[in-house]
Amino acid sequence: FLTDNSIKEEDEDEEEGQKDGGSSRPDPAPPNSRPESSSPSSSKQSWLLRLFESKLFDVSMAISYLYKSKEPGVQAYIGNRLFSFPDSEVDFYLPQLLNMYVHMDTEVGDAIRPYLIHRCGGSITFSLLSAWLLGAYSSDMHISTQRHSRGTKLRKLILSDELKPPAAPSDAEVFVSPSRRTHQRSKSDATTVSSGPGAGLRRTGSNPKVEAVHEEPERLRPQREFVKSLLCIGKRLATLPTKEQKTQRLISELSLLNHKLPARVWLPTAEHQHHVCRVPHTQAVVLNSKDKAPYIIYVEVLECDSFETSPVPIRIPETRIHSARSAENLDCGAVANANSSGSMTLEHRAGSFSTVPNYDNDDEAWATDDIGQLQVEAEAQTSSSDNISQFSVDSITSLESKEPVFIAAGDIRRRLSENLAHTPTTFRRDPEDPSAVALKEPWEEKVRRIREGSPYGHLPNWRLLSVIVKCGDDLRQELLAYQVLRQLQSIWQQERVPLWIKPYKILVMSSDSGMIEPVLNAVSLHQVRKQSQLSLLDYFLQEHGSFTTEAFLTAQRNFVQSCAGYSLICYLLQVKDRHNGNILLDSEGHIIHIDFGFILSSSPRNLGFETSAFKLTSEFVDVMGGLDGDMFIYYKMLMLQGLIAARKHMEKVLQIVEIMQQGSHLPCFHGSSTIRGLKERFHMSLTEEQLQLLVEQLVDGSMRSITTKLYDSFQYVTNGIM
Repeated sequence: FLTDNSIKEEDEDEEEGQKDGGSSRPDPAPPNSRPESSSPSSSKQSWLLRLFESKLFDVSMAISYLYKSKEPGVQAYIGNRLFSFPDSEVDFYLPQLLNMYVHMDTEVGDAIRPYLIHRCGGSITFSLLSAWLLGAYSSDMHISTQRHSRGTKLRKLILSDELKPPAAPSDAEVFVSPSRRTHQRSKSDATTVSSGPGAGLRRTGSNPKVEAVHEEPERLRPQREFVKSLLCIGKRLATLPTKEQKTQRLISELSLLNHKLPARVWLPTAEHQHHVCRVPHTQAVVLNSKDKAPYIIYVEVLECDSFETSPVPIRIPETRIHSARSAENLDCGAVANANSSGSMTLEHRAGSFSTVPNYDNDDEAWATDDIGQLQVEAEAQTSSSDNISQFSVDSITSLESKEPVFIAAGDIRRRLSENLAHTPTTFRRDPEDPSAVALKEPWEEKVRRIREGSPYGHLPNWRLLSVIVKCGDDLRQELLAYQVLRQLQSIWQQERVPLWIKPYKILVMSSDSGMIEPVLNAVSLHQVRKQSQLSLLDYFLQEHGSFTTEAFLTAQRNFVQSCAGYSLICYLLQVKDRHNGNILLDSEGHIIHIDFGFILSSSPRNLGFETSAFKLTSEFVDVMGGLDGDMFIYYKMLMLQGLIAARKHMEKVLQIVEIMQQGSHLPCFHGSSTIRGLKERFHMSLTEEQLQLLVEQLVDGSMRSITTKLYDSFQYVTNGIM
């Protein structure tokens, strides 16, 4: 039908169309009904409408037309068409939609607005993601312009929570008094918690009774406060001098945070609906960073049908872990009867709520949105915040099994004997790098270990998630890189090119904070070298067995496929700052590049290092079997196939970057030639034979690059990165 290029040609002529600017869609008559004297522009409108209504028309094209079209009718039509695409497909382009809303003309904003309003009304997650991104993308405006900008106004509207869906009648009147709660909530009631005065109830330290608070919508407040708590911890850690002090402070801060869980809150980086029930605080560690204090936490969650309407899990005190373990049929919902030798009884009946006698310093408790459903242990009255535990949440979990994990002794013996052949290296504790040990531990073992020590571990819907919290870093470039990686990954899968890359989720929460999805079972090359004192090839042999074993050959193939993928990523996006702390190696042999703070037009401190297309060291080539080995030839072949596939779909990659350049002051867009340079690196004019020669030249230049060696030496001298 019509290719990306022909769409572009259509678009360049759209200005000629004579359409009614106020209509929601172009309204051309069918081409065959027109006399021959009909104008060319009318014919183009007809073809455009045919394209828009064809199966070929996808979200990527819709975003492209929304950005490039100058016709209000076309823009309004596409604004309406957004409703017809699956939410997940549009969500991928949410940064582009919001950046257009903030920085482009009124017509584009008017076309997008109804869709945004509709989605915000139906989803807490979408509301918060939109509010965070609107704040971040508005931050490049001058402060006086920003205050009155369209983006700022929409953000305020979202956070005012006026966009919530129609709710049932308010249940405010059921709260007779703080000490006499008689409202028994059902699942259907849970949606109404966001409406009416009853939703704004909150406890404070000065007044232990429940009081009405109207300044912030209850529907969004718990999750916002949960996220704010995590970000504030990061800011406080940054003031401490050593990693050990930071880690100790982190553990104590998270211990306090645990008093407010379980609650109606969630990890926004995850994929499935859940409630956060516990943070095993002693497992958290501060990550390597010279000036800041990013940290990783592991989070226990209980999967649910809907974080907005499913009952919040009941709190199980840490001291009751054994009795909770032996209790059968402990429902994490509205009914909880757990008896173990009479040591634990929890019931939920109308009128059976106990009052909580004291509330310590609780005025920032985000865990109070479901006071009507609050369930207090009849015997053990721990501190106030232990019991106030209900927030507001969305998405989430990564482990698929619904069954609890039980390991038989025979299984353990069998696994040990299987692993004796080549036991993976265990890392030593390093005060300068406390994260190395935590990240090296196999994920499955960490899950099993934490589950066994958790009061919630016996529940079948228990899952373990992890997240990296970053403060003081602008993650907008990281988000842009993630989108490009996701797009290229999709292209390579579609074209059946076996390149391997691992895009990890990025959550931008402001222009200087956010969250990152950790890469599981992976440590940095710096940590590998420092801990093992081995060359990369020797480390591979130690981890996976000798050259001829299936385990080694599989790991080697994984290494080559990931090296080729990231070599192309680094070339196309001009990724810099490629020292060994920013390249991970996972337990299957893949490399994963992290930290895309320097891409496109920016490089660290403009020192002029890293002039090669990508990082390809002699150690990498050794793992591939040397310059004359089959796997090295395979590496170059994969790069060629990947580049041919990528350039077939160049427009899809270009539009992601080009739209984000609007109104942006990000360093990756410095200068006027960012998009032109990106387009040139796809080499659309070269034949496949010429492309093959280009790949040979890029590989040869990168392998011999003295600047890569210089940059690694520079990092070792200045930051101790090996």
